[in-house]
Amino acid sequence: MSAKNVVITGASRGIGLSFAKLYQARGYHVYAACRRASAELKALGVNVIDDVDVTKDSGIERLANAVKGVSIDLLINNAGILRDEKLGAIDKDSIRRQFETNALAPLAVTEALMSNFSANAKLALITSRMGSVADNTSGGRYGYRMSKSALNIAGMSLSHDLKPRGVAVALLHPGLVGTEMIGGYGDITPDQAAERLAKRIEELNLDNTGTFWHSNGEVLPW
Repeated sequence: MSAKNVVITGASRGIGLSFAKLYQARGYHVYAACRRASAELKALGVNVIDDVDVTKDSGIERLANAVKGVSIDLLINNAGILRDEKLGAIDKDSIRRQFETNALAPLAVTEALMSNFSANAKLALITSRMGSVADNTSGGRYGYRMSKSALNIAGMSLSHDLKPRGVAVALLHPGLVGTEMIGGYGDITPDQAAERLAKRIEELNLDNTGTFWHSNGEVLPW
């Protein structure tokens, strides 16, 4: 039986790097996309596709060309950014950048690669419970919350549109992970988050496609 293929965006550090390590250890052919490859990513010996800015057409085209002819069993749209806006000091450019990276880019990457999907392929969108309307009890973080809510809506639409193709879609909240993006503090490490998220991906099928999961298995409210 041939090895499966996984494509991971934002793979140079954090959860993306942990995904690359985990799936390589599981025998997958890993295609790790990033803007600039880290030394840690290069050391893995996976297929590194650098100079991929997922907010630009040229970056997505570079990724699509790099995996041309590759049958994708799993696509993990992991790349994302976090900024902080407070009422009274709203930065519209910051919010736009978060929409482009966190919501538009995963949709564009998926569209560019969907012709590569194998039979029974899976799509994982790394989102956040901060995109939940019902779970918002503290306010703030306007750009991040809004962009992740938009990603959740896109993910639900993708779950319907890709189901006839046999592709299942998961919207996944990692938990509070100690990554550089949030200053290194958190309840779990990136490696632990990747393990838990991979478990959710294993459980994903066409019957539960479109589910918004916490990495611990809890189904989150919209």
